[in-house]
Amino acid sequence: MLKKLLFVFLFFFCSVSYSQIGGKYTYQFLNLITSPRQAALGGKTITIYDDDVNQAHFNPATINADMDNHLALNYGSYFKEVTYGTASYAYTYDRHLQTFQAGVNYVNYGNFDGYDENGQATSSFSGSEIALSLGYSYNIPNTDIHIGANAKLISSNLESYSSLGGAIDIGALFIDERNDVNWGLVIRNIGTQFTTYSGTNEKLPLEIIAGVSQELENVPIRWHLTLENLQQWNIAFSNPVRAENSIDGNTDEEKISFVNNALRHVIFGAELFPKKAFNLRVGYNFRRAEELKILEQRNFSGVSLGFGLKLNKLKFNYSYSRYTLAGNTSLFGLTINFQE
Repeated sequence: MLKKLLFVFLFFFCSVSYSQIGGKYTYQFLNLITSPRQAALGGKTITIYDDDVNQAHFNPATINADMDNHLALNYGSYFKEVTYGTASYAYTYDRHLQTFQAGVNYVNYGNFDGYDENGQATSSFSGSEIALSLGYSYNIPNTDIHIGANAKLISSNLESYSSLGGAIDIGALFIDERNDVNWGLVIRNIGTQFTTYSGTNEKLPLEIIAGVSQELENVPIRWHLTLENLQQWNIAFSNPVRAENSIDGNTDEEKISFVNNALRHVIFGAELFPKKAFNLRVGYNFRRAEELKILEQRNFSGVSLGFGLKLNKLKFNYSYSRYTLAGNTSLFGLTINFQE
């Protein structure tokens, strides 16, 4: 019954939206992949249910008592100029109230040289954004269904403009212990601006994500399948570089097929030895691969790799994500278990 309800819910949201994503919303930094484990698996994985306190950022329903007294710190450089990082901590007050999680997510865009309309140099300026979050989850009694929510306070400063906003994430997770399958659904960034940059209220990057993962019975692998941007169907655009010139001199835009557009919603990842002290991870983001691929040249855009290594109370995570020949990203993370 639950699977049928999820299908109807997702079908409704996918059917009513046909616009492209990107360039339409404010606070886009909220969708940055914030942990090395997430990045290595392709991003936006919402079905991991273990002691990884980073998971609360993309699905608050994954908050659980195994995260108690865990602190995670992550740092990355986005194409060298932009730096961003996160911190996440979980605490179990008691077994009846379940577990609370607090986090911070920031991005620093660096310094820019300012010029006026005549090309004359003015003063330099910078930009940064930060979000503070508080999350909570609840296991519905006598069921394998977990629900959770994040509340976020968002602050943005870009040159002389600033904005303050708020948002919530709502998530659900169904754990099928018999088959070791997890099903997840999240609605992220439901919110508004409290104060605007210049008097115009802008929308937040609302997103609906669904996912499923399973640990294989006789092989130490857990695979993850994520469907992103389910709030709108058409997320593809015609790349002008791939346009074709016809005999009559007209230019025919690239045609995006149904299958091509459908695959751009898909992210696939796999984790080898998911419950051991050393893990290997690989992921593939179909939308990133399609949007950043180069004609007649293989550049492996969309591929991501990573590993995790646990040493007593510490766990170190690293990921490498392929974007273009000129720009790729690495994420570093450290998780400290104060319980042990």
